Amino acid sequence: MQLLIADKFAAEYLSEFRALGLGVDYQPDVAAEALARAASGVHVLVVRSKKVTRAVIEGAPSLALIIRAGAGYDTIDVEAASERGIFVTNCPGKNSAAVAELTLGLLLALDRRIPENTADLARGKWNKKEYSKADGVKGKTFGVIGTGSIGREVAARARAFDMNVVAWSRSLSEARAKKLEVERCATLDELAARADVVSVHLAQTAATKGLIGADFFARMKRGAIFLNTSRGGLVDTAALKSAMKEKDIRAALDVFDKEPADGTADFTDELFTMKGFVGTHHIGASTEQAQNAIAAEAVRICREFVTTGQVPNVVNIKEHSEAHHQLIVRHYDKVGVLANVLAIIRNHGINVEEMSNTIFQGQKAAIAVLRLSVAASKSLVDEISGLQEQVIVAEAKSG
Repeated sequence: MQLLIADKFAAEYLSEFRALGLGVDYQPDVAAEALARAASGVHVLVVRSKKVTRAVIEGAPSLALIIRAGAGYDTIDVEAASERGIFVTNCPGKNSAAVAELTLGLLLALDRRIPENTADLARGKWNKKEYSKADGVKGKTFGVIGTGSIGREVAARARAFDMNVVAWSRSLSEARAKKLEVERCATLDELAARADVVSVHLAQTAATKGLIGADFFARMKRGAIFLNTSRGGLVDTAALKSAMKEKDIRAALDVFDKEPADGTADFTDELFTMKGFVGTHHIGASTEQAQNAIAAEAVRICREFVTTGQVPNVVNIKEHSEAHHQLIVRHYDKVGVLANVLAIIRNHGINVEEMSNTIFQGQKAAIAVLRLSVAASKSLVDEISGLQEQVIVAEAKSG
């Protein structure tokens, strides 16, 4: 089995992949446009920032597992992977502390104008009179959008700065907000209006893309701070620029809507030269601690896949099929029994949506539970029950 690692990866963990019997191809500098060719013969693909497009997936017929060495997975064409029966998995929560640390660092950089201080010193200019002006963050209201593992870590650090934390997410209940020691906002609009600082920590999906737009910025306080260390596509950049110009909104971003695909590239935007802006290069998870934790999780995922066939953290498996009909077959644990059962079902033109087979102690009998696209007819059940010396009994159920 061949494994390709197409981004920078903690080198000390490469030997752990090899110990699983995998042939490891480590190409951290492979260009984005060359990934399809590099992945053509691999079974497992590990990526961090590289985009795994439909072309990459369709050009890799042996590919069975894609591991995103990070929390998000919007850089992977999950639909294309699902169509070809390829597992997509990630490493959630392993970079939460690193992203939270950068988030608070960006907040302080904006409030104390640290980049501008440093730039003037580099030019040999001393301007204590100008830079002695800052609001301070103690007692301010910090609004967290998204209360997953990163959002929770950010909230904890904001509280440590003696800030009042309010939060919103679609799944946040009053009980959970109390447990997290935050005040729940019923809507995004409420959070925008109340917060002195807004920090975004959502996954980018079809439902969240462009979620933070002109209406949201219109409700923010004049001079408030906006932080984004999640995904650039969550934010309408044009609306943010307008808010910075018209309402003196200050923004610190680690992510951008249209980032370069490679690690180094020319990258310009009006935003970068605007007053009240601080930016970093999508480095939220880029600490040694976070990368070691992610590498260890990627190895664990691969180990489970190789040794058991199971895949932790899968993001593209349907939790429950839409089938509401079951066929339960108690049968003898013999070679070919299930093949014969499935052949009969096929001959009746019925699709099996889900299937499990459990072996009883002694390995003489087993029970197969098959969820079907339509109800099993009496004739189908009778035909399966008639498999002499193979099936003990078959019965159809609904629900």
